[in-house]
Amino acid sequence: MTTPFDDLMAHARETAALEQVAGRLGWDQETVMPRGAAAQRSEEMAAMEGVLHARRTDPRVGDWLAALETDTLTAEDLAQVRLIRRAFDRATRVPARLSAEIARVTSRAQGIWAEARAADDFDAFAPTLAEVVSLKREEGAALSNGGDVYDAMLQDYEPGITGNELDALFGRLRPRLVALREAVLARPPAPALTGVFDEAAQMRLSRKVAGVFGYDMKRGRVDKAVHPFSSGSGQDVRITTRTAPTDPFNRLYSTIHEVGHAAYEQNVDPRYLLTPLGSGVSMGVHESQSRIYENQLGRSRAFLGWLWSEMRDAFGDLGLADEDSLYAAANGVHRGYIRTEADEVQYNLHILLRTDLERALISREIEVSDLEEAWNRRFEADFGYAVDRPSNGVLQDVHWSVGLFGYFPTYTLGNVYAGCLHGALRKAVPDLDAHLAAGDLAPATDWLRDKLQRHGGLREPLDTIAAATGEAPTEEPLLAYLETKFGALYGL
Repeated sequence: MTTPFDDLMAHARETAALEQVAGRLGWDQETVMPRGAAAQRSEEMAAMEGVLHARRTDPRVGDWLAALETDTLTAEDLAQVRLIRRAFDRATRVPARLSAEIARVTSRAQGIWAEARAADDFDAFAPTLAEVVSLKREEGAALSNGGDVYDAMLQDYEPGITGNELDALFGRLRPRLVALREAVLARPPAPALTGVFDEAAQMRLSRKVAGVFGYDMKRGRVDKAVHPFSSGSGQDVRITTRTAPTDPFNRLYSTIHEVGHAAYEQNVDPRYLLTPLGSGVSMGVHESQSRIYENQLGRSRAFLGWLWSEMRDAFGDLGLADEDSLYAAANGVHRGYIRTEADEVQYNLHILLRTDLERALISREIEVSDLEEAWNRRFEADFGYAVDRPSNGVLQDVHWSVGLFGYFPTYTLGNVYAGCLHGALRKAVPDLDAHLAAGDLAPATDWLRDKLQRHGGLREPLDTIAAATGEAPTEEPLLAYLETKFGALYGL
């Protein structure tokens, strides 16, 4: 005879398996789905969401939770229960009709956004975005139960964080980031790669680099997409990247970034497969893995010494004199509009802009009809020059089209967490640079796997970082790292 816990976990595993199927539909839509299939796919996504919502709100889940004998459960069992209870409580607040409609509209909106972006026509996307915002406001109101709507939305991505805590953190980050940006941009610009770089050679090198960073291609694959992403968990974790013929860094670093996400999912303890503990604990912690892979490791002087030879073998002349020039080019700070191409100094300023705008949208301080003007005004105030076209501004990110309100701030949280992890990693592996210079990422990725990735959702986000580093996370390690690195690069 099974126990309530056995029944609860069996139900959770089947739900997780169906969620993976739904995720595969999303991956297909972004990579190989025929353009003419968009309307049908939106119906398929809505139908799948209806099935998932019914499972997530199944009254038996409440009955099993109520019948649990918690004194017989292990610490891991209790962590499973904590996450199941949280998900059940949230799912039961959202009507099935609303959940399915959000899936339907956001699936359709994704294609409309992509076409509007290609045409540089925000007006073509605005009515659909208004639908998405209206639905997400309704969902947020249901989740908040009378509290702050944006705070409720944040819990889907970073459980435990509040808008006020973000305000305080961002308020501490902004002055030093702005000061560093201004100081760096007052110096002579960094050298740059020149030439046209064969796309097939870019793909071969990006696949090799993915393997160097520990990505298991037997349980994954690399494809192209407009907006790079990682999808799946456990034994099927896929990534996408993109190509810029004159900028191989674009592909290389988007690949390394997504490998950080994918490695987290691939390295979770196999015992947690298809359970609530079987994925990354939060998007902030997830982002810490992609950012430390991409930046503190992938853009380090030591690793770029190894990459210099690999790029010369792949492309021939790079238009640069030596390894030091490649390091400077890979870390160049320059004017630009695109978040995903932003350097480490300016990246978080992009996130602060988006977070403030989406909070204003959700709270009705602004409407979608005001969004493009609000974006352009804020960008010019923060970066000192005007947005030239919508694809470089309000249309550049996919997130709002698919309803990911509350997601953007986790990028900066991930950078903060990565700063903390990098400091702890350097202490644990004092000869790290020697390994990086040899193209040996194993000491770093093994440490991250053992200290953080294998635990999946076992601990809450802040506890996950504290357990890995031995200290509560703060923004200071990130700021010190940025000021030291870019101060040396630009002679500040």
